[in-house]
Amino acid sequence: MTDETRADAPVEHVAGGWGSLAGMSALYRREHPSGALATLRRQNKARGFMCTSCAWGKPVHPHAFEFCENGAKSTIWELTTDRCTPSFFDAHTLTELRTWQDYDLEMAGRLTEPMRYDPSSDRYVACGWDEAFAGIGDILRSLRPPESVFYASGKASLEASYLYGLMARVYGNNNLPDSSNMCHETTSVGLKSVIGSPVGTCVLEDFEHCDAIFYFGQNPGTNSPRFLHPLQDAVKRGCRIVTFNPVREAGLLHFVNPQNPMQMLTGKATELSHMYLQVKPGGDIAALMGICKHVFVRDAAARAAGNDGVVDRAFVEEHTSGLGEFEKAAGAASWAGIEEHSGLLREDLEAAADVYCAARNVIGVYGMGLTQHVHGSQSIAMLVNLLLLRGNIGRQGAGICPVRGHSNVQGQRTVGISEKPELVPLDRLATMFAFEPPRKKGRTTVEVCEGVRDGTVRAFVSLGGNFVRAIPERDAMEAAWRDLALTVYVGTRLNRSHLVHGKASYLLPCLVRSEVDRQAGVPQAVSIEDSFSHIHGSMGHAEPASPHLRSETAIVAGIAAATLPDHPKRPWLAWSGDYARIRTLIEETYPEMFRDYSARMFEKGGFYRGNPARERVWKTDDGKANFTTPTVRSALGVGAAPGRLHLITMRSNDQFNTTIYGFDDRLRGLRGSRAIVLMCEVDIAEQGLAAGDEVTLVGDAGDDVRREVSGLTVTPFDLPRGCLGGYYPEMNPLIPLWYHDEASKTPAAKGVPVRIRRTVV
Repeated sequence: MTDETRADAPVEHVAGGWGSLAGMSALYRREHPSGALATLRRQNKARGFMCTSCAWGKPVHPHAFEFCENGAKSTIWELTTDRCTPSFFDAHTLTELRTWQDYDLEMAGRLTEPMRYDPSSDRYVACGWDEAFAGIGDILRSLRPPESVFYASGKASLEASYLYGLMARVYGNNNLPDSSNMCHETTSVGLKSVIGSPVGTCVLEDFEHCDAIFYFGQNPGTNSPRFLHPLQDAVKRGCRIVTFNPVREAGLLHFVNPQNPMQMLTGKATELSHMYLQVKPGGDIAALMGICKHVFVRDAAARAAGNDGVVDRAFVEEHTSGLGEFEKAAGAASWAGIEEHSGLLREDLEAAADVYCAARNVIGVYGMGLTQHVHGSQSIAMLVNLLLLRGNIGRQGAGICPVRGHSNVQGQRTVGISEKPELVPLDRLATMFAFEPPRKKGRTTVEVCEGVRDGTVRAFVSLGGNFVRAIPERDAMEAAWRDLALTVYVGTRLNRSHLVHGKASYLLPCLVRSEVDRQAGVPQAVSIEDSFSHIHGSMGHAEPASPHLRSETAIVAGIAAATLPDHPKRPWLAWSGDYARIRTLIEETYPEMFRDYSARMFEKGGFYRGNPARERVWKTDDGKANFTTPTVRSALGVGAAPGRLHLITMRSNDQFNTTIYGFDDRLRGLRGSRAIVLMCEVDIAEQGLAAGDEVTLVGDAGDDVRREVSGLTVTPFDLPRGCLGGYYPEMNPLIPLWYHDEASKTPAAKGVPVRIRRTVV
């Protein structure tokens, strides 16, 4: 196998190995990062800095190189020697820059100075920080509080996030959507409703004690490569991984550990998945129903023979409610319907159920392939049903484990970045800061977009991220965005959103996490929360890319001080001069989770903030973990129809979220272009197409709105029939704004109804 392998070759690429090192070194040679090797040695280490890529946990005993291909790329990308200075904007109007590709925009390098939009020249021009803060404050004060939105990307630290949420509430609203609204908000809503916790129950050590892992809709090879280490260790000691994913991803098939010299020398990979079941998009509800159905059959047979049943009845009786109704529904579910909706065979689902029954400790792992559907909340509830049957929540080596994306997206929710006022201790904030917090629910990502479109949102402040590029119906939304009174973008490198400006717009450059953050000459530490609810301290050591950069915390404080009335209990600038003072506020606001915060933040492996569901304390309405009966058999919002296919949006091996590092997708054997649509051979033939044909994808949601993405090359790939694959964010214009999870409003990007039209030459 080589990196020249095409998508239609009968081989599979290997996660890790020399290909991973080659991917990192290629980016290194292109970016010429300043001090990157010394910085990488400190990545995810005590007294070092925490990676800004995924939110995977940081072990107590780290490897010599505790970073993966994606984490290294993120750091190299941030530490580039290329600079996007004011002279760059002197040479290019924003109208011209909007014709550039995402990759080319970011290749301009690190932003170096605060900028404001000049409508007369259609350019960003340099301005001072005081000018920027004063201009932003003037406009925000002129608007009614409900008209402004404060969005947060998942990278901002706990300290910056806490101040940001406080600023929005003192200003007068709970309009605090974050990147979770686009990806894992279904987890926060779905898990909380059935087990009382909005986050997963596992910790990193659980993977040392599990006997089976049921793995749904997540690709560790591309999205969280450090996860491959505990998966490899688990398999080597006999754990069985049963994978459900429409796409056969190399990261769950074969892994060569780059930190294992013998594997690197021999190229001998660890085979990861015991079973790999290519479920249809949205078919997880049916697949899980089939597994549960067989578990009940096994349980009844064992009890009829006078043996202990398979279902843990003692646990169910003490800790759960709703089993009876769910058991009846599973018994009544037909295998024909299960096979139709899941796309899987009964015998395979029964074999998966047998693995589950034989395992003492089971972890359920999932990603956005499970959550980003119209009925994604019900998919999560079905996975919880399976785990509850044998008491696999609330004990060592078992539990539910959503794999988060951004490195602190979970932590932001913990310290108050939430549009849901009931999740924030507002009464405590009122006492601490002498104001009356708003009690009205704020806007989600989808509701922000609706507000921009109908004119009820007039200002958008973005703490990092690439919001406009990441949302559904992007083309229509970009047109509406330009009617905003104000857009504010805090960022590190130029991206597409920065070019979609309001009538007034500011571009504010910030430090990256690996850079030294000095306040009043004193280096500051920040903190983040990983997917396992552990809090980690982080200190940058690289010199900043520009003397004009400010930290996210300092930028938030500057906007707040320029916008809000002075008050002795809200000394924004003093807080930003000493981050320990902010941690004291967080500890006072959340004393149960952040006890001795600053003293514990550099504990090896992080300190655990706790999770009641892990202790089998269920913060639900009835005080129990709830079995639920699904109302649908498919998580899709628009089902099958003649000629209709369902599109999965995907990330390549050479990107992280909307950041595109290059145009190869090594782990899928794809090279040179992102303008492709992946299809199985049968669908290609049925559509009258051939590999290499140019096609247009046309939205088929049934609402008579024209949505198209053209110029795509048909590329054969191993997918279920009726399933297409295409890259995020290029495919986002095909997703209707209204097409989202019913409970959380997370866009349903993993089952988008489309038709395919051949380009006529």
